Amino acid sequence: AMEAPPWRSRARYKGRAGPPWKETYRLRCMERLRSSRAKLLERYRQAGGSPSGPALVQEVMEQEWRTLQALGGTEPLPQMLEDPDELAVLEEIQQELILQEQLVMKEYEQSLQFDEECLNAMLDGLDASDKIICPVCRKNNLTVRNHVVFCQCGLYISTQDMTEEKLQSLLENTVTEHSHRCFHNPEFTVTSGMEEEASLLMSCAV
Repeated sequence: AMEAPPWRSRARYKGRAGPPWKETYRLRCMERLRSSRAKLLERYRQAGGSPSGPALVQEVMEQEWRTLQALGGTEPLPQMLEDPDELAVLEEIQQELILQEQLVMKEYEQSLQFDEECLNAMLDGLDASDKIICPVCRKNNLTVRNHVVFCQCGLYISTQDMTEEKLQSLLENTVTEHSHRCFHNPEFTVTSGMEEEASLLMSCAV
């Protein structure tokens, strides 16, 4: 539970509307939590995949409270929470933010799992006969001869002594190595300069 940042209210808010600052504060907290998404994921990754608890939520709430105060909307946080109505409002907002934070974690975990499944599907070649799905079009199988690798999509690369096994393990190692450093999917394209042979390039938007 939050350490009661004690509030005091000069006016009691009767009825269901709640205090006038409530909606402003709630929206600002939500917005800040959304914009702190990157920070949240960074902490999550550093913690080895275990959420850091509502620490960020607390930070967000305190920062936004100070901002709101500066705008002249409320009393200092240290004097708050003597009023049970206002305490209830703050706790309700805190719960909502914690839920939001957990949602971000869950989405992140699902996207990691999805990336891994895509990767495995691609690496399995989706075919028992050691076929390799073309990393550029991701639809057709590559044909590997010892001097050339090609695909129906137009990929055509000259090689020396290439085999399916060699190519499979090259792709596998490169993609796996990238996934240790970055959780975005890499893209594959074929590049060729004026003089040089065509080659397969793996790049990442991040």
